[in-house]
Amino acid sequence: MAAVGKLLVYGGTFDPPHMGHMNNLRAVMAAVHPDKVLVMPAGIPPHKAASATPAELRLAMCGCFTAVDPCVEVSRWEIDQQGRSYTVHTLQMLRDAYPGTALYLALGSDMLLSFTNWHRWKAILALATLVVQSRAGGDSADLHAAADALKPYGGRVLFAHAVPVPCASSQIRSGSLDADTLRRVLPESVRAVIRQNGLYGLVDKV
Repeated sequence: MAAVGKLLVYGGTFDPPHMGHMNNLRAVMAAVHPDKVLVMPAGIPPHKAASATPAELRLAMCGCFTAVDPCVEVSRWEIDQQGRSYTVHTLQMLRDAYPGTALYLALGSDMLLSFTNWHRWKAILALATLVVQSRAGGDSADLHAAADALKPYGGRVLFAHAVPVPCASSQIRSGSLDADTLRRVLPESVRAVIRQNGLYGLVDKV
């Protein structure tokens, strides 16, 4: 494939994706101004227990991200791989598929703080610029310290400032949110997949 200038990778379990994820994507896009965005739902994420929601349904729910901008696409590449999804493998694939393209990787602030525990993290730094979705209330000193600690290894870190949405996927799955809140934080296309497939026991709430 031809180089596309700037390519932003936005990965996660997305079980399910919600308005907070969409706000974060808008924020990292505003920081990077990418020519292309690949939303990459994980197959088996290495940092957490495997999702109980079938990968094909998580992939379908991720269609909500295409409403953010015409340059956003959803990729099934990690889902189609065998075993755990390691970010370094995804970035190596994209480097080979888009030679000459500048790669950017979106991270949550908690992921930056634990980044040196990632599989082949130094190789990730050589492949991509990190774009961190900063915490509500501003960039804290520990985030900047974590970013500075990566500089001797070639680390490049940008900070994005997302509008916080007080919601987590775990709260949605647990059924702890009321119907009004669910309708506010879940895009209609995601609610449709939940209803059609009876996910999370929320059919009567969404």
